[in-house]
Amino acid sequence: MDTDDLSTEVYAAIIAEAEKLSHDLTLQFGVLSYDCENEGEFLKKSRQLAKEIKGCDEYELEDLLFGNVPEMEQLMDTLNQIISNIEEVKKIPPKKRHYDF
Repeated sequence: MDTDDLSTEVYAAIIAEAEKLSHDLTLQFGVLSYDCENEGEFLKKSRQLAKEIKGCDEYELEDLLFGNVPEMEQLMDTLNQIISNIEEVKKIPPKKRHYDF
C-alpha cells in the first residue's frame, strides 16, 4: 500500500507526526507502508518500528536517519507520541475513518 491509501487519521497520527520532527524519520514510516497490505498492518508495523527505533544506539540512528539524528529527547518524545497516536487511532473503527478517495 502507499501512504496515499491511508486514512487521514492514520496519516496524521504517524506520517504527519514524524514529519514535525524529521523528514528522514518520516521516510522510514513511508517506506514501511509499501510492505503492508492494509491500514491495520501498517498500524501494527509502525508501532513496532517506533519501538525498535527507541532501542537503537547512536550509530544505528545515524544510519537509519541518514546522518541527521535529531536531539535525542525530541526523537523519543516524537516516537512516544506516534505510539500513543496509534493507540488512539485504533479506537476508531475503520469504517468511521476518512479517506481522500
